[in-house]
Amino acid sequence: MGTLKRYLIAGILIWVPLGVTFFVIKFLINLMDRTLLLLPAKYQPETLFGFSIPGLGVVLSIVVVLVTGMIAANLFGRQLVAIWESLLNRIPLVRSIYTGVKQVIETLFSTTGDSFRQVLLIQYPRLGIYTIAFQTNTTVGEVQSKMDDEVITVFVPTTPNPTSGFILMIPRKDVMELDMSVDEGLKMIISLGVVVPKWDKVGAEALIDATRARKGGD
Repeated sequence: MGTLKRYLIAGILIWVPLGVTFFVIKFLINLMDRTLLLLPAKYQPETLFGFSIPGLGVVLSIVVVLVTGMIAANLFGRQLVAIWESLLNRIPLVRSIYTGVKQVIETLFSTTGDSFRQVLLIQYPRLGIYTIAFQTNTTVGEVQSKMDDEVITVFVPTTPNPTSGFILMIPRKDVMELDMSVDEGLKMIISLGVVVPKWDKVGAEALIDATRARKGGD
């Protein structure tokens, strides 16, 4: 029975990830294929070829995004975007949603910001209990003026769904920076702590010593 159980678990570990990956990719492809409905009826694949082509919507979506980016990247495109955003800003509800989503996207895809660049270990929900958090901002504006210690903003995700969670503002001295990447931290959260990132203790300590020596030399 022990051998059969081991074989059953090994089979589950193979097929369940494959099945979930397949259905997620299938869902995304089907979702993107709906962009073909934007084409006039006479230019849609089913009209031209007599049958649908799975994945063609993905190609169309990528082309649309690339063309939009090429237009928005030049001077004329930036002027068009400015006019478009000024129109949206005049609509109360649309303005709030559009501005909020745009700021989040700009922060996440920024290469110079510090949002979601560092995995942290904090004590939450009480002292003595630790959880993984992600640094989202080091500037808290008015909040900082009310605090005696330097404060940073962190995001504490829920598990196994890391898209929801809590925003906390805690003193920098109370956080511990981890060597794991953001991807590794997310994998650990989604897996309920089952997937633990590998850690090279010797290499990490050598990197810390080298960084301290470099700062001391400066």
